[in-house]
Amino acid sequence: MDPLVRSFTALLVSSVLALNYALAARAQGPQQPRYSERVEVARVIVDVRVVNDMGDAMLGLGADDFKVKIDGKPVRVESALWSGGGEPQTGEEPLEAAGFAGTASPVSLGRLIVLLFQKDLEPSRIVGLMRMLIEAQGFLDTLTPDDRVAVLSFDSHLKIWLDFTSDRERLRRVLKRGILLENPPPVQEASSVSLVARLDPAEGRRAYSIEKGLQLIAEALDRLPGAKSIVLVGHGFGRLGSMGVTMDADYELARNALLAARTSVFSLDVTNADYHSLEAGLELVSEQTGGFFARTHIFSKQAMRRLAGALAGYYVLFVEKPDADRDTHEIDVQLARGKGTVLAKRGYVD
Repeated sequence: MDPLVRSFTALLVSSVLALNYALAARAQGPQQPRYSERVEVARVIVDVRVVNDMGDAMLGLGADDFKVKIDGKPVRVESALWSGGGEPQTGEEPLEAAGFAGTASPVSLGRLIVLLFQKDLEPSRIVGLMRMLIEAQGFLDTLTPDDRVAVLSFDSHLKIWLDFTSDRERLRRVLKRGILLENPPPVQEASSVSLVARLDPAEGRRAYSIEKGLQLIAEALDRLPGAKSIVLVGHGFGRLGSMGVTMDADYELARNALLAARTSVFSLDVTNADYHSLEAGLELVSEQTGGFFARTHIFSKQAMRRLAGALAGYYVLFVEKPDADRDTHEIDVQLARGKGTVLAKRGYVD
């Protein structure tokens, strides 16, 4: 047979076969999609700070060093990643900034710290505030070039002094004179990581309670990656009544916003007293968000050293999420072995 005829015949046969296959497939109707079995395991992100008796951050811990309970039941810790200075644990890479999905940011942002000063001219408070403004200037020396600090204050309402900045001289000028003696100038929005971009100064002027101020700050921090810290230098909040100190309705909103934003509050009490009723608010917000409470009227330098150690870095625990119908869950994080102080949030809202 002629080669040209043979090629034409083969092409004709192939075309007929393809047409028959298409007609048969159409007669059978649309093909059913193919399914494969897939199990999705949800996770909870828990930021954990661990310090030793000297107040220094403990490095080199892994998932096996932590035990976590959610709503009283043990859950599996899948991984523990270190974010901060020092050496990461053996065999694991450092996590510079984890977002809500638990993915690392490709750019190191350093630490994001908000200094919030609760201002009151009452004699038992103003002296302590002045002392801590001086101590805060020394705290700036513990920062790295990548760290960014924002400065706010609260008296009758929330005031914004500086958006996130690494400029220590600007920070020192505000701490030396601004908080006590001046009014905040128009705030310049930071070009990279910004708090002001999500916190309008006009909103701050309408925040008439420290709890509302904390809520606004937390909501502004919400979309920024990684764990954030608020250093609350103040005298406290709450309402003293016949049944003791109770929190206003704004407190629950503030706490939930702080938990959602992965923001811990470190409360430094400026009141010149061994105990006072309003410190209950400072203790509560720090305990529930994974910070700590410290009195500063005697050992102010010790409190600042403890703060520097706690803020040095943190572990990001990826914890298996239990099946539960509740909206609010309790979390308990402890060391599985060894000694150390664990700072972690006490719950989360699903």
